[in-house]
Amino acid sequence: MDYDTIAAISTPIGEGAISMVRLSGPEAVFAADQLFRGGKSLKEVDSHTIHYGKIVDPDTGNTIEEVMVSVMRKPKTFTREDVVEINCHGGLTSVNRVLELVLDQHVRLAEPGEFTKRAFLNGRIDLSQAEAVMDLIRAKTDQAMNVAMGQMEGKLSTLIRSLRGQLLEILAAVEVNIDYPEYDDAEVMTNTILHEKGSEVRRQLDRILSTARQGKILREGLSTVIVGRPNVGKSSLLNQLVHESKAIVTNVPGTTRDVIEEYVNVRGVPLKLIDTAGIRDTDDIVEKIGVSRSKELLRSAELVLLLINGNEALTEEDRGLFQLIGKTPAIILVNKADLPQKASFDEIKQLAGGNPVLQTSMIDEKGLEELEKAIASLFFSHDVTTNGEAYVSNTRHIALLKQARSAINDALDAAEQGLPVDMTQIDIKRTWDVLGEIVGDTVSDSLINELFSKFCLGK
Repeated sequence: MDYDTIAAISTPIGEGAISMVRLSGPEAVFAADQLFRGGKSLKEVDSHTIHYGKIVDPDTGNTIEEVMVSVMRKPKTFTREDVVEINCHGGLTSVNRVLELVLDQHVRLAEPGEFTKRAFLNGRIDLSQAEAVMDLIRAKTDQAMNVAMGQMEGKLSTLIRSLRGQLLEILAAVEVNIDYPEYDDAEVMTNTILHEKGSEVRRQLDRILSTARQGKILREGLSTVIVGRPNVGKSSLLNQLVHESKAIVTNVPGTTRDVIEEYVNVRGVPLKLIDTAGIRDTDDIVEKIGVSRSKELLRSAELVLLLINGNEALTEEDRGLFQLIGKTPAIILVNKADLPQKASFDEIKQLAGGNPVLQTSMIDEKGLEELEKAIASLFFSHDVTTNGEAYVSNTRHIALLKQARSAINDALDAAEQGLPVDMTQIDIKRTWDVLGEIVGDTVSDSLINELFSKFCLGK
């Protein structure tokens, strides 16, 4: 496909060692060559080579930057177009000046995600691989990065295309039955193929979806709310898990009045830790707002770390927190184990309702390793590994896979009820279409535009 030439800054804005302006399109090399002064013209250099020189303002002749310029000619590039990358010194003024000069050469500023969008539209990657690019950028743990890398390499795409191939065989068998109804064994053969291959498709869909919960956690992180009465050690727990003094810790109850958020990697599980205001009845207006926010976050949490002060007897406020947790997965931490214990451990276990109960001390760092093990085992039945596994982590993919499983179930149910095969064909075709949306074979232009608009500029 032919497009105009685009450019954007592809490195984070701010001070750094190097910044890069990327160009892609039919006039990428020509546009860069109008500004570049080096050993030879960029139009004459070999593909996939890098060249030292200077960027010069063609109107004034003034040198703007000292650069290294990479030239990569199609089709062996990320976008399958001619690509030029101008590497200059890091800094806002420098890189923006280079970009301005590039845009003056009849080059358009790229839209967010447009480089990756061109890679998709030019057939270099499919839609699931394109989405994995953003997942890789946003990965917060090694395992999340491995999942994204596997998807970029086509693990999920290969599996989806295999399933679509099996569905095409079923559709072909149905077509034979419809086109040649005079053959008595055609319908029997069709139902045999449908049951055999349809059941295999459903089995594989179930297997992929079985990784969805873990995959989604690896991709997005686990929303983890730390709750408890004031001064039970919530902020100290946050600081211990992030290995940094993020939250203010004092002996004064009610120190934390607003929500503090921080990502942390716990044995491969990315946690979005949220330290909340201590929940108690208070007349302080600001603290009351903080308590209200804490209760709201508690209702939307995926994991709750409830701290109880083991140095004090249980209070009605403590008991009320157990009720607020409801059915949300939780780990109960009986904190301040370094002090004499006055809280009833038996009552805490009873209130916990089967949730893990651990004794901790933030001062002695007791129980933190057990807490990390409990978090990992609560959401992963084994160590978090992604080798050779086609994890599904994208919310859009998970929703489409569920739709596909529902459609194949309808087809198998219709076949078992003895309905005509042309009726089952509708559900088989629907399964095939839905799976095609994952890799982009049967997706609308509006959805493509929406997905790529979420990418960062320059990617």
